[in-house]
Amino acid sequence: MGAGTNAPADRNGDFEIGPDYETRDASPVEGRPQGAVRQFVMDSTDSKLYPGIARDVFGTVDPDNPRTLIVKTHAEPWRRAITVYVPAQYRRGTKAPLLVVNDGPALGDPDMMLPHVLDNLIYEHRVPAMIAVMIQNGGGDAQGSERGLEYDTVSGKYAEFIEHEVLPQVESHYHVEFTHDPNGRAAMGCSSGAAAAFTMAWFHPEWYHRVISYSGTFVNQQWPFNAANPGGAWDYHETIIPDARPKPIRMWMEAGDRDLLNPNVMRDGMHDWVIANHRMAAVLEEKGYQYQYVFALDAGHCERKVQEQTLPEALQWVWQGYKP
Repeated sequence: MGAGTNAPADRNGDFEIGPDYETRDASPVEGRPQGAVRQFVMDSTDSKLYPGIARDVFGTVDPDNPRTLIVKTHAEPWRRAITVYVPAQYRRGTKAPLLVVNDGPALGDPDMMLPHVLDNLIYEHRVPAMIAVMIQNGGGDAQGSERGLEYDTVSGKYAEFIEHEVLPQVESHYHVEFTHDPNGRAAMGCSSGAAAAFTMAWFHPEWYHRVISYSGTFVNQQWPFNAANPGGAWDYHETIIPDARPKPIRMWMEAGDRDLLNPNVMRDGMHDWVIANHRMAAVLEEKGYQYQYVFALDAGHCERKVQEQTLPEALQWVWQGYKP
């Protein structure tokens, strides 16, 4: 496809874009209403589910189980920014559609790409007037970190953290209300944050039906080891999705042709991001899911230029069919 050309916002399936990219709908337009962006801080003392952990050094391969690492961790409290976008069209007392974004910006430095995109799409009636809650991760990365524990664990715990500990604070701070209709709720992320977005919908489809995934970490990065899912998020396309009845999940996903490969000491054949995302798209198609997979040429892991071009169409595609 030519520069700036995206996959059609009304079609399912696999598409290839690039290698040249252009920014789309990511700047404010004079005369259009702009939503409010606010931030507050959550501390680990606010959480019963995640008291906080960290590691000092990367783990070593477990000689008795090469699918996992031995990692020494210690307790460590966390502080994180919660950034909230409320569209100008929101009316107090109504229950708004919700977009949860993992790896949200740090306190005092909100990334305005998503708010600007939403301002434009909402004004043009291409997506509903949703509230976006951007949640900064708990710190670190991969096995033994708070971020890894939250994002790479194949369970419903992270979605429960958001539902019971984050969203009530957002509603209280800013006097907003969220819909409880799962068709009106989406989750989004990049890398492990993308895997977490899918995990939220997979384990709690009563809360989320819509997912946007950039460079999803559908690889074996879960820690601690869980014998029920020994391959971590790799098991989504290996066994979990193939062996389960289809769930009401609509998924937009992207990976770059220069995405990650074997980034650590584990050599288990389950650490290639390109292969993992290809396999994920294939199993979603096989099981009859509503999905769109964009393969970006000349693009690396969580490539900003790809996000700047594709985010408007990704949001429009994933919100198709929503009726309040």
